[in-house]
Amino acid sequence: MNREKVFKIWLSSVVGIGYKSYFQLMEFFKKAEEIYRAKEIDIFKATGKKNLTEKIVEAQKLNPFEYVERLQKLKVSVYTLEEEEYPSILREIHNPPVVLYLKGRLNLKDKFSIAMVGSRKATYYGKQMAQKLSYDLSERGITVVSGLARGIDTYSHLGALKGRGSTIAVLGCGINVVYPTENKKLMEQIGEEGLLVSEYPLDYPPLSQNFPLRNRIISGLSQGVVVVEAGAKSGALITAQFALEQGREVFAVPGNVTSAYSAGTNDLIKQGAKIVTQVEDILEEFSFREDLKMVLTENEELFLTEDEKVVYEFIKEAPRDVEEISYILNMKMSKLNSILTSLMLKGLIDRLPGNKYTKKIF
Repeated sequence: MNREKVFKIWLSSVVGIGYKSYFQLMEFFKKAEEIYRAKEIDIFKATGKKNLTEKIVEAQKLNPFEYVERLQKLKVSVYTLEEEEYPSILREIHNPPVVLYLKGRLNLKDKFSIAMVGSRKATYYGKQMAQKLSYDLSERGITVVSGLARGIDTYSHLGALKGRGSTIAVLGCGINVVYPTENKKLMEQIGEEGLLVSEYPLDYPPLSQNFPLRNRIISGLSQGVVVVEAGAKSGALITAQFALEQGREVFAVPGNVTSAYSAGTNDLIKQGAKIVTQVEDILEEFSFREDLKMVLTENEELFLTEDEKVVYEFIKEAPRDVEEISYILNMKMSKLNSILTSLMLKGLIDRLPGNKYTKKIF
């Protein structure tokens, strides 16, 4: 790691440094190391803020290289906003994080991702829908992004980990802070199989004001946001609002109209959010995206049984009549109908008039 990056990480770790103040200081001093060595009066000239100036001066007592050494021992990587590795989809949002702390095996850059969010106090229905949709997305190679909170977030991560894809957990605290404590094992699993992401420095506590800000990263890393279950005042609705501001697609799972737990999601649907009852509802909205087509093509056969693969390979070549499929593949009609239904539910084939089947064009 070069010296300048070390000092950029130091600067970003100062409490009160955000996108605007970071670049204000960098424009004035040109280099982060110069800020670390600057006099108090010069820092005040750059910021115009006494409180922030005092925090930077206090932070000058810290050794940036010791902090980076700690990061390395914890196997935590850091991307600064100026680096090529920083995800371009996040860089384009309003007020992007100046740095990202990362731990895991997943490559963050240019992944096709869908965010799954919802209430901490989730119902059985909400938990089941979160887990099923996330699993189905993951099986197709799509990365599921959520916030590791109780309820919907937890079940979204669990569903994604059971599939063949992966998951990203965006934290509202330092990347080495376990919150909530009951998700310790899940956090460790994501850190090994998926990716933990935070904009907060090591040891930073999970303050209540962190989480609404955290939500802009969840939506910012995703092509679309699915609100699975949310009450009228759920924080998940903040994520949906960020998604709209960032030009992302917003989806909602309908719930019982008499249930307060679904008041927020049902209201989103009334406002124009797309209804989601199965994973195909999400995929259809992105059918024009070449990057999604590539992901689906790479993963389309990974989650099929051997019989399903045989039938699918035959249908891929050209539209096929059901009797032709049965005759050529020497397969009983009862078994074939079951396989065709499964392939349709998995979003791989469509039924045409005349009892024919064809490969689904995403």
